[in-house]
Amino acid sequence: MLVQSCSSKKEESAEKPVARVLDVNLYPSDLKNIVPVDMSKKDSSELIKRFIEKWIQDELVLKYAEKNLTSEQLNIEKEVTEYRKNLIIYSYQTELIKQKLDTVVTQQEIEKYYNEHSASFVLKDNIVNVNYVKLNKKTPGIEKARKWYVSSNPKDIENLRSFCIQFAENYFLDDKTWLLFDDILKEVPIEDYNSELFLKSSKNIEVADSLSVYFLKIKGYKIKNSPSPLSFEKENIRNIIINKRKLKLIDEMKSNVYQEAKENKNFVIY
Repeated sequence: MLVQSCSSKKEESAEKPVARVLDVNLYPSDLKNIVPVDMSKKDSSELIKRFIEKWIQDELVLKYAEKNLTSEQLNIEKEVTEYRKNLIIYSYQTELIKQKLDTVVTQQEIEKYYNEHSASFVLKDNIVNVNYVKLNKKTPGIEKARKWYVSSNPKDIENLRSFCIQFAENYFLDDKTWLLFDDILKEVPIEDYNSELFLKSSKNIEVADSLSVYFLKIKGYKIKNSPSPLSFEKENIRNIIINKRKLKLIDEMKSNVYQEAKENKNFVIY
C-alpha cells in the first residue's frame, strides 16, 4: 500500500521508473529503505528483484480486482475509516498497557485464583513428577547412578545431580515441576500400551537401547481428567490474571474518557 501510494504520486517525477504496471510506476526512491545496510551486493540485488516482482504482482491483482468488482464493492471508504479508527484505538490501548499495567503477580494471588476456580483446572493429559537420567553405556560409575536414582536420601540425590552435570547425556531432577508423560515417552524408549496402567504399576524403570541406558523414577503422577495441580497451572494462572488486569485497565480508561466528556458536554444524544 505504501509503495503504491508513493508510486502514483510521481507522474511528473524526473526519476526513471524501474517498473511499470499500466499507468502506475515504481521508482528507485520507492526501493530506498528495503535493503539492510550490511547486506551484500548479491543479496541486496536478489531482495530488490523479489520486491519488484511482488510489487508487479500486487498491482496486477489490484487492477484485476478493480476491473471485476462493482462500484458499490469498490467503495471501501467506510471500511478504511473503520480500520483506521480501530488501529488508532488499538495503538493507544497498547501504549496504555505498556505504561500502566502491573505485571507482578504474587504467589498468594495465584493460589487464591486457583482455589476459587479449581473446577476449571482439569488435566487434558497424563502428567508425572520424575527423576530422569540418560547415560552412555560406557559412562564410568554407572552403578553408582543406578543406586542413587532410586534413593530418597537427600545426599544420594545430590550425588546424582553432581554426577549428571559431569556425565549425563540428558537429565531432569526437579521435584517441583510436573511434566507431560507424553514428553517423557519421547525421551525414554518405553513400550507403553496403556499409560494409566503403566503409571499405576511402575515406579523405578531402567531401559536401554544400543548406546544409552535410561533411569526413570516416577515420584508422582496424575491421570488426565483429574484435577490439575497448582504448580502445573501456575504460568497459565499468571497469564489469566494479567489479561484480566489488561481488560480492567482498558474498561477503566473508556469509562474515564466517557465521564470526562459527559461532564464537559463534549457529546450530545438526540
